[in-house]
Amino acid sequence: MCLRLPSPDLSTPSNKTPSKIRLASADVLDEAGAVIVNALDPFGIGKSFAKIRRAWLENPREFTEAAIKLCSGLQGLIFHSWNQTVGLEREAWVPVASEDARFTDPEWHQYPAISMMVQLYLLYTRWLEQTVYDTPGVSKKERRTAAFWVRQWFNAIAPSNFLLSNPVALKKLLESGGKTVVKGIENWGDDLKAGDLQMVDSTAFKVGRNLATSPGAVVFRNELLELIQYAPARARVHALPIVIIAPWINKYYILDLTPEKSLVRYLVNQGFTVFVTSWKNPTAELSHITFDDYMLKGALAAVEAARSITKAPRVHAVGYCIGGTVLAALMAWLNKEYAGHRDKIPVAHWTLLASLVDFSRPGEIEAFLSEEAISAVESIMAEKGYLGGPELASAFRMLRPNRLIWHYFVHRYLYGESLAAFDVLFWNADHTRMPEAMHRFYLREFYLKNKLAEKNGVTLGGRPINFSLVEQPLYAVGAHEDHIAPWRGTFFTVRLVRGPVRYALSNSGHILGIINPPVQPSKREYWAGSAGPRVEAKAWRERQLKRNGSWWPDWVKWLSKHCGPMRAPPHLGNSSYPKLCAAPGTYVHET
Repeated sequence: MCLRLPSPDLSTPSNKTPSKIRLASADVLDEAGAVIVNALDPFGIGKSFAKIRRAWLENPREFTEAAIKLCSGLQGLIFHSWNQTVGLEREAWVPVASEDARFTDPEWHQYPAISMMVQLYLLYTRWLEQTVYDTPGVSKKERRTAAFWVRQWFNAIAPSNFLLSNPVALKKLLESGGKTVVKGIENWGDDLKAGDLQMVDSTAFKVGRNLATSPGAVVFRNELLELIQYAPARARVHALPIVIIAPWINKYYILDLTPEKSLVRYLVNQGFTVFVTSWKNPTAELSHITFDDYMLKGALAAVEAARSITKAPRVHAVGYCIGGTVLAALMAWLNKEYAGHRDKIPVAHWTLLASLVDFSRPGEIEAFLSEEAISAVESIMAEKGYLGGPELASAFRMLRPNRLIWHYFVHRYLYGESLAAFDVLFWNADHTRMPEAMHRFYLREFYLKNKLAEKNGVTLGGRPINFSLVEQPLYAVGAHEDHIAPWRGTFFTVRLVRGPVRYALSNSGHILGIINPPVQPSKREYWAGSAGPRVEAKAWRERQLKRNGSWWPDWVKWLSKHCGPMRAPPHLGNSSYPKLCAAPGTYVHET
């Protein structure tokens, strides 16, 4: 018996023609390829480089001109090196930038061959980075992103990072009889166990013992924060308290490091009643926490507690970094909530410290702000319920790789040096997690779409956010070398709000530009003055007088005019907000 299959009816065309089957197969392959590419290259590095390469191939004349510049520089370096070898030249043809600490040791410039190696490296890396910046037909953001990844690569292959091409490491090797290499291997093993390239001796500090020691008490606690009220240091204090909304990226005690560096202690000593938020380090159980929650259950709850304890009708609110972003959102929310009743707004005036509200120019972090990169972060958060502190710290370290990665690689592994005890680095390594819902919203709506700066561009707490409603006086601070909240980006806030603004520009970075206590003699400088909505950042700075020292006294002078007359200090807590435990509290110890 034979089994006969039915013959196909060729008179009726099938829906699955060979061409459609091929197209469907191609779509499947394309999707699979996209998944693989995104997994291997979530930040789109290859895509950025491909765009740059394609643009130059389409503009051969411009590329030829760029290549001629490189050849001219190489030719000049060769002739200069010959003259340097025979003693006719002493200065370098390609000078090392003043802020580049990799090649400052005299060993790099003592021998002509080593000096030429360094200059060749600098010449080519600077030419390539500039060439990427000058790519025709590519958007500025794509050029900046590609240049960022070019720098990452060339920072990694710098001659300072290899034993045989680092004369300082070789000298230490010979002088120590090989002990530096042995110690470097030991350091490498320690870092493998720790799972990180360590920067600080973590045994030298303990929160509550030699960090965060200002006396006070936790007077309020909820699922998001503990509110710390600090004990007065003077018999009379200003009537309006200061409520500081600390960042929840890392922990609050950057504001209360050692007594000499404590912003909290400085304000208390100047006669202010100070409250600070200490945020809970969220686990997967708090993955649902939103930015609205941080604004209302966090910042606003802290303000209301301070008002109740001090019996003050209003407070002065301060926000640092992302704490400043949530404070700015709260100010817009309050002005919308109390429209027509501005006298009921619980914040009389406010301060922003290194905080972005307009995210149109977020700095080098924009290299991580593509759809592909954010999707990759969202995938990580979907699995865990949060973004871990180490992942966040790695991204920030890549913004300053020579200072925060390769410096420690060289000094620990090639020089065999032990870890130093540095309080700011200890705090920096005390990581916190970002809850999934909040961080997803923050990355997409603020960084990727810049919706916060748009009039009614985002809704928080049921209210559209519009900064043109904000009339309360503002003191804003930026840091000239800030790589996380670039100062020109922080200056954009001036044109968003309606109230009077005094802006201060510190001359350091995101941390040391803010944690900037007055010392003698001072190495710090700052600019300060009124800022209006029609003034650009560069023009504003050119009009200001550069001043020596810290900006803290200028801020205290401004605060003293706004925070009311002197009176007896309030007690720590009250019946509604009783003392729960001594400062620094419990949330700060959560890992």
